[in-house]
Amino acid sequence: MGNNKMSNPFKETVNVYLVVIALLVIGLAYYNPILGIAGFFILLSMILYNWYSDRTKSRKWRKYIEAISTNIDSAAKYAVFNLPVPLVVIDHDGRINWYNSKFTDMVNEKSAIGKSILNMIPQLVIDQLKNGEQQEGVRIGERSYDVYANQVTLDEDNPIIMLYWFDITEYFDLKMKYREERPLVAMINVDNFEDVMNETKEEKIPFVTSEIEKKVNLWATRMNAMIKRYQKDKYIAIFESKYLENLETKRFSILDEVREIDVGNKIPVTLSIGIGVNGNTLAQVEEDAYTCLELALGRGGDQVVIRKKNTFEFYGGKTKAVEKRNRVKARVIAHGFKSLIDESSRVMVMGHKSPDMDSFGAALGVFRGVLNRGKEVHIVLHEVNDAIVNVYDTIRGKDIYKFLTPEQAIEAIDENTLVVVVDTHKPSLTECPELLDLTERVVLIDHHRRSTEFIDKAVLKYMEPYASSTSELVTEILQYMENKPKIEKEEADALLAGITVDTKNFSLKTGVRTFDAAAYLRRQGADTTRVRQLFQDDLDTFIEKAAIVGTAVRHKETIAISTSAVTSASIQLIAAQAADDLLDIRGINASFVIAKTLEGTVFISGRSLGDINVQIILEMLGGGGHLEVAGAQFKDADIEEVKSRLIQSIDQYFEEGVIR
Repeated sequence: MGNNKMSNPFKETVNVYLVVIALLVIGLAYYNPILGIAGFFILLSMILYNWYSDRTKSRKWRKYIEAISTNIDSAAKYAVFNLPVPLVVIDHDGRINWYNSKFTDMVNEKSAIGKSILNMIPQLVIDQLKNGEQQEGVRIGERSYDVYANQVTLDEDNPIIMLYWFDITEYFDLKMKYREERPLVAMINVDNFEDVMNETKEEKIPFVTSEIEKKVNLWATRMNAMIKRYQKDKYIAIFESKYLENLETKRFSILDEVREIDVGNKIPVTLSIGIGVNGNTLAQVEEDAYTCLELALGRGGDQVVIRKKNTFEFYGGKTKAVEKRNRVKARVIAHGFKSLIDESSRVMVMGHKSPDMDSFGAALGVFRGVLNRGKEVHIVLHEVNDAIVNVYDTIRGKDIYKFLTPEQAIEAIDENTLVVVVDTHKPSLTECPELLDLTERVVLIDHHRRSTEFIDKAVLKYMEPYASSTSELVTEILQYMENKPKIEKEEADALLAGITVDTKNFSLKTGVRTFDAAAYLRRQGADTTRVRQLFQDDLDTFIEKAAIVGTAVRHKETIAISTSAVTSASIQLIAAQAADDLLDIRGINASFVIAKTLEGTVFISGRSLGDINVQIILEMLGGGGHLEVAGAQFKDADIEEVKSRLIQSIDQYFEEGVIR
């Protein structure tokens, strides 16, 4: 500390005075030499005295400063060694270089020099602390700490990190108690209550309702929930957040327990549950729960949907959606749709990008329904692909069919235009997503299980996941829009083709109403021979499809996975057909085909016979669809990478007990 100096602030002023006196002495000597000599000696004495005084004061000043510095160093060392919080010094590799006694008391270690701090405290995130970030809620024994880091660079090659540990146990425990006791709301719905009761003998109905009530109330009792039934098939439950993790671990076993009810009912009972988690008030939590319940029902029921921070989580959804034989909803939708058409200036119909036969057939059906109301109508179509080229060729030369490109549709739309979206409910997948932002009048008709991305602004929604296809739904609407609707045979063929392709020749997702719709189309002039011709492929396409089937490998014995190295304009159609053909192999319950489009996008086509839910598998990869038909797309990925991710998703699907 001997080099510490501080200059005397008065030294410069004294020097100025001496210079002034010297000038006066020189002037005095000019007029009186004797007085000048005397003044010179007096000036010399003053200079010597000033020099001596300055040296003495500087010495005393330096000693004073050194004493202060020494005291500060001593105080700093004392403060570090006796810091009332744990302190440890580590290097960038996490090895301990120094610590105080509070730290050893905290970790219960007598000697820690040279040891890795991660071995003592595995939950510590060194990289986070290196960046100067705080790590909160580090649990050590029965105590919780917030850790603050301060990086000190004494040596450029070996900087050290000082970690300060602040005990926040009381606050942390209070915070955890608040989280655990925060109320959550569950909206519970018996999906098929009316159908179960209608199919149950009258004397058995009390037993069924009693068993449902018993199962639901027992489930609520296990988590000390308050539960009330507010309609014959609807309940609301309020329970503490701490029980949610256990429910998720058991994957909401209440779904299986209710489905196993067998006291005279011919149809299995299924539940849908929506749970709100993150609302700031009970009203917001209840609103989230209701949204989740709607989403669960839109996906076919028999599942639980939980609304968390920025995502939805799904449990269940293993069973096929049960067909509803009541046509009242179709009549109501047809009546509302007819009114919306009459109130609009024009109508635009669009399906999803790269339309398939169901999307295009449904669009043609809606086109006919609007035309019958005497309104101007156009189909928004970006391009004609191989999937629809055959049916498109049958109507291409007829003046009544009008098409618009997405660009033309954007220019033509006005605020009174009605936009009808068919065969998809995801805005990003429509032929022209921009149209949805240019009008408030949107109608949605779809048969896919609802996903988190959804056209919320639709003024009329007809989503029925039990239906075989969107073409089936449109056919029902057409029947109720007019007493004797006019339908051209080409339109009837297209609608029947849409039903045929989505049911795989009436072998999947085919119910009573599916056959009713097909019979109606047959009466309107649809011909099964012409429909079959719409699916005919050329020789090159057939060879490509056979090559994809030939590369298939089994996974978990019942799943076929195939990849295609061929890239062509029709690869998506070929891959979908190949996935269908793989289901014809004995022992295969689900199939996946992975291929790449000309634009470089890798995609997966998934198909199932119903025992395996391909929708859930591909939702894990960002895709969607429904139980038996689903797909996913990936940008900036190669086929092998996507295949590896698909296998991981399949394994996770089985490990989580979705298949029982």
